[in-house]
Amino acid sequence: MNDTELIETARQALLIAIEMGAPILLIGLLVGVSIALLQALTQVQEMTLVFVPKILAIFLALFFFLPGMMKTLVVFTESLAERIIGG
Repeated sequence: MNDTELIETARQALLIAIEMGAPILLIGLLVGVSIALLQALTQVQEMTLVFVPKILAIFLALFFFLPGMMKTLVVFTESLAERIIGG
C-alpha cells in the first residue's frame, strides 16, 4: 500500500464513521431540542424528562438503522480485505 492508497482508505473510513453515526446523532439532537423547547414553554425543569425520551429515541433509531449500518460496514471491510490481499 502506498501513501495515496493509505490516505484514501483513511478518508473512506472517516466518511463511513460519519455516515453511520449521523442518523443516530441527528435523531438524538432533534428529540433533545424538542424536549428542551417543551420544557422552556411549560417551565417544567425535570431532568429525567430529557433523558428518557432521548434514550428511547436513540434505541429505536439504532434498531431501525442497524441493518443498513452493518451492511455498509461489511462492504467496507470486504473491500479493505481485498486491498490487503491484492496489495
